[in-house]
Amino acid sequence: MPVASPAPVEEMQTVEDLLKRLGDVPPGRIRLRPPPGTATEEDVLEAEARTGRLCELVDGTLVEKAMGYYESRLAAVLIGFLEAYLVEQDLGIVLGADGLVRMEPGQVRLPDVCFFAWEKFPNRLLPRGAILDRRPDLAVEILSPSNTRAEMARKRREYFAGGARLVWEVNPETRRVRVYTDADTFTELGEEETLDGGPVLPGFSLPIRRWFERAGERAGP
Repeated sequence: MPVASPAPVEEMQTVEDLLKRLGDVPPGRIRLRPPPGTATEEDVLEAEARTGRLCELVDGTLVEKAMGYYESRLAAVLIGFLEAYLVEQDLGIVLGADGLVRMEPGQVRLPDVCFFAWEKFPNRLLPRGAILDRRPDLAVEILSPSNTRAEMARKRREYFAGGARLVWEVNPETRRVRVYTDADTFTELGEEETLDGGPVLPGFSLPIRRWFERAGERAGP
């Protein structure tokens, strides 16, 4: 499914228009400098260097990445399991939540975890530059409280439009994982079930309970 072309910034008359365009992202995650609609990839890199905050670039707007320490912990544990698998099945590489990925010119995303098959890298050479100009085969998004349904739906559309074959959407609160095979079609797995890599990572399997147990128990509300 192709991603809709962004409306020109001059057609956005209100802040409400902007928020809707970005997927109902909470205003506190939208940076006003540079002004929305004018940000560039260089601004993404500068924001991280200056403030230490990770931002995505969406329709010329810097949107701070929503991620707490526990979501980061889940991502780190998953990367560990994936790397152990890839030692035996050398199919590609994995990036973490600070790996900038150019989905299309001027659109930069930060999946919490993503996998790229070696076929995307001629001679298995990793390109230079701070932003990877490749689209992931697998993208993993670990939901944070400020992630909205519309935001995640837009991300899925972008991932699949870019050639992703699999998207995992993880809910830390319910310990459930939605496995998407296109932007709208998913199978939901519970804590007693096992996540597998399908055609992207053949033979990879991870019991969801084991993943969360390794990450560690959180205190109650």
